[in-house]
Amino acid sequence: MPWIICGAVLIVILLLSRYTYKICFHVAKDHFEDPYEQVNRPQFQAVQHLMDRSTRIMEQTQCEDVYISSYDGLTLHGRFYDVVKDAPVIIVFHGYRSPTLRDCAGGFALGLKLGYNVLAVDQRAHGTSGGRVISFGIRERYDCLKWIEYVRRRLGAETPIILSGISMGAATVLMSASLQLPKNVRGIMADCAYSSPSAIIRKVCKDVGYPPPLAYPFLWLGAFVFGGFILNSCDAVSAVKNTNIPILLIHGGDDRFVPCEMSKQIYENCADHAQLHIFQDAGHGLSYITDHVRYEEICLKFLQQVI
Repeated sequence: MPWIICGAVLIVILLLSRYTYKICFHVAKDHFEDPYEQVNRPQFQAVQHLMDRSTRIMEQTQCEDVYISSYDGLTLHGRFYDVVKDAPVIIVFHGYRSPTLRDCAGGFALGLKLGYNVLAVDQRAHGTSGGRVISFGIRERYDCLKWIEYVRRRLGAETPIILSGISMGAATVLMSASLQLPKNVRGIMADCAYSSPSAIIRKVCKDVGYPPPLAYPFLWLGAFVFGGFILNSCDAVSAVKNTNIPILLIHGGDDRFVPCEMSKQIYENCADHAQLHIFQDAGHGLSYITDHVRYEEICLKFLQQVI
């Protein structure tokens, strides 16, 4: 009888873990991210027309579709805007379950305005890149390294590279700093990054009404058993402690998804190679739209210092 009870409990635990895995980490085979989908949040609805306009410009600008293989055999896709000969390259990473054309439109516009080439990538399990599992930057950081290697092969090992990301993309580029990045990676620009996969998942659990102490163990187990990765194996805070790469952190002071305190925590764990700028009235990922003049000035000054 005790064995039956234990077996039943184990089955329930695995079923709940599978359920949370499907919700949080799994991506359906026929998934599609619409860059023009209306975001059902007041902060986004107020600027939806501006987001759509930026997305449309990026979509209609001529680019080259490029493909690489990930460290674990996936095919990854990127849009390469190679428009200025011998210019630095900004590699841009989008957020969680979000399309490249929407999330990277600001980074694309900024890069071209500053005279840089732009490589906007589809993260694994997004867009036309392969994969069915989102690991919140844990595996994606290795994809970041692969994209760096691609640029070095194509344009030369001395080509200056800037890593840039928004939301999960920001966490991805920061977590890539835990790897041995080549010296031509001159800087990292992270907009509304979360401090760790575990921290943002706990925060979202609380937001949707699931007590983190109860929900998180099932999410951790689901990631491990069904996703094949350890949820707390890497984080942005630890990664920035062990790098000398200059870091620019930007965060909206009215971010209701990724708390601004997370960028502050990341900044506090950097040595003297980072700067933090807060856009007080901006929501999640909306700092550029809220005040593009200030945003561009901050980025230009940072890039002039590191290139």
